Amino acid sequence: MLAAVLAVTSCSSEFEKLLAGYDFDKKYKTALQLYDEEKYSKAAQLFESLAVNAQGLPQDDTIQFYWAMSNYKMLDYATAEKNFSEFIQTFPSSAFAEEAEFRMIDCMYRGTYRYELDQRPTHHALGYITRYILDHPKSEYANYCYVMQTDLHERLDKKAFEGARLYYHMEDYKAAHHALKNVLKDDADNQYREDIMYYTAMAAYKYAFNSVPEKQKERYMTFLDEYYNFVSEFPESKHKSELDGLYKKVNKQIKKEE
Repeated sequence: MLAAVLAVTSCSSEFEKLLAGYDFDKKYKTALQLYDEEKYSKAAQLFESLAVNAQGLPQDDTIQFYWAMSNYKMLDYATAEKNFSEFIQTFPSSAFAEEAEFRMIDCMYRGTYRYELDQRPTHHALGYITRYILDHPKSEYANYCYVMQTDLHERLDKKAFEGARLYYHMEDYKAAHHALKNVLKDDADNQYREDIMYYTAMAAYKYAFNSVPEKQKERYMTFLDEYYNFVSEFPESKHKSELDGLYKKVNKQIKKEE
């Protein structure tokens, strides 16, 4: 037991001595070895120490790249993103540049929030993802970029939909109808288009139903417009039977008034 403790202490002491020392070649070789052994914390410390004196040397870009990768492997994505960003600016022609750009984007993606929260990081990441795909269409990372892009677009679509639907749940049907219409006006390809159009029709119906009698007919006509739009686009929708029932009810009410 004592021998094991002494061995660990000795190894730790040797590492600290190497980290504080000036043997560049040994430190460089050990850093790469530690990285290969997946001892990323120690590797990162050595690469960071090497970076101070590596400027202008042939190993400079390798040191900077593996310093970033060590932080990335430790799941410290905020630090890794900064490392990769600086790497790309400093070594745009490096053999590691394309992968560094992807890893930076992956760090951005991992730093985005669920749809209920601030989506500025999502928009920021999407800009970089789109540019990467355009610049590197045949990259081995292109497919993963498409996956990230799809996920982030879905998140933005859901935020827009849920934000507008909130008015519906608050029973402010006039505001809900307006907000839901605006979602599709801003983004006709929203992934929640069917649900948005359903709630648009339902908001129009409930707004009319809760109106004073003299306003109902005019507002029911708005519901009919939304109903026709919905069933023409989604004739097999799970919502169709419900809307069909309201359509019949509204037509009966309008004919009764006439």
